[in-house]
Amino acid sequence: MKLRHWLLALCAMVQFNAIAATGPIVQTQSGRIEGLRQGNVDSFLGIPYARPPVGELRWQRPLSAKPWRGVKKTTEFGPSCMQAPMEGFIREFSEDCLTMNIWRPNNARGPLPVMVWIHGGGFVMDSAATDVYHGQEFANAGVILVSFDYRMGRLGFFAHSALEGNLFKGNYGLMDQIKALRWVQDNIMQFGGDPKNVTVFGESAGGMSVNILLTSRFGRDLFNRAIIQSGGGRDVMLGLEDWTTAKQQGENFAKSVGIEGSDEKALAQLRALPTDTLVGNLGLFNLPENATTYSGPMIDGQVIEQPLTTAYETGAFARMPLMVGATDADIGFVYRKVETRDDALSIFGDHAAQANNVYPTYSPKALAAYIATQQAMIEPARYVAKAFAKNEVPVWHFRFGYVASANQGKWPGAFHASDIPFVFNTITAAYGDKVSEQDQQVANTLLQYWVNFAKTGNPNSSGLPEWSNFDANKELMLWVAPEGAAKIGSIKDPQSTQLDLVEKLAQQTK
Repeated sequence: MKLRHWLLALCAMVQFNAIAATGPIVQTQSGRIEGLRQGNVDSFLGIPYARPPVGELRWQRPLSAKPWRGVKKTTEFGPSCMQAPMEGFIREFSEDCLTMNIWRPNNARGPLPVMVWIHGGGFVMDSAATDVYHGQEFANAGVILVSFDYRMGRLGFFAHSALEGNLFKGNYGLMDQIKALRWVQDNIMQFGGDPKNVTVFGESAGGMSVNILLTSRFGRDLFNRAIIQSGGGRDVMLGLEDWTTAKQQGENFAKSVGIEGSDEKALAQLRALPTDTLVGNLGLFNLPENATTYSGPMIDGQVIEQPLTTAYETGAFARMPLMVGATDADIGFVYRKVETRDDALSIFGDHAAQANNVYPTYSPKALAAYIATQQAMIEPARYVAKAFAKNEVPVWHFRFGYVASANQGKWPGAFHASDIPFVFNTITAAYGDKVSEQDQQVANTLLQYWVNFAKTGNPNSSGLPEWSNFDANKELMLWVAPEGAAKIGSIKDPQSTQLDLVEKLAQQTK
């Protein structure tokens, strides 16, 4: 009888332990977390990397997450940061959103290279939980992939006289990014990662963030390599308002909701505003109509001390290996009336006749959009590559021109952000059963370049087309060709003469 009781107790203990510890457990500085094991990949989702920025912590620099007891389940993404809802984007939004996600290989010995992804969305939308950003394929390739959410819109970027007394002010979303990178430095060893081998990469606003981090004295020491995908490099897209202008925009917003003054009472009223009021209709495609009440990232004197162009031209940026590029039909906005070819080319002023000889015979509106894309993304990527090469820092320039099979014949080229599912090799999440063998070959190739760079600081390896270092005299870039993986390779930039004119224009208007 005693033996039977003992066996029953033993079975109950085994069953309890199986229930209590079903996933991998890691000790972080705030407490233990339990993730999810799927095949050779462990994932940890929704890890708090800072305290909820709510109440008195709204518009404050992020503070370290409070410690917890026991084991916290981290098997689901946290809420996305507050933003205006978009059709087809179904996520829970919350002001309490400062969480991180980690994918790691569970069959590799560390320390492993680490890649930290910063999502885009114009600093007003998107989320680290987006399907194409999942990091399992990076983990399968021997890299730890980290992603995180950060404050956006007026919750992430807000200037006001009532906030003048704080040393760190205005760029709260960027402060979140720096806090996340600091968390990686402090904790990634517990996941098998190497804090001395961290690559930061991002696209669009995420790429712009990488530009900012490279030039910020608070961010540049927290990583070792960088990749900028369609992140500009000049101040064309966002403007980077000075503090005085941004403060006026913030105070315009406060007045629009009936809040006057710059004292503690005004700040308390602002912090009591519902999140929906702060978000309003602020979205990627209606930023111009919010221009008087929203600044986006600003030159605050601390996180961002000066315009990007000043930093790059004076060499005030981190010296580390870089990959930088854009898509060939990237984003760009035309805010002028264009009815004729002369209208489209008039932007070049005295160089309009020269431009007429080197630009293609597109329709006037298509030509204006083509030039706007060069201004916003393509020439600034070359500009950043030139700045690194001038300072003898290893840099690789790319342009993504491949269109997924599902969109071939529908798209004139590779649109903004269309490179992301190929870099992450999550093309099934983007295109489902329409993925072709050619799509898969391009995704395999791009993922390998990105992984090689994270591991060695050089994207090249045997079995891949040679990707030549950027040299301003040769202007070689990796061309991810529309024909697919067989045509990927280094070529002289076919737009170089056009981009020289765009560069002159940028120099005239800065």
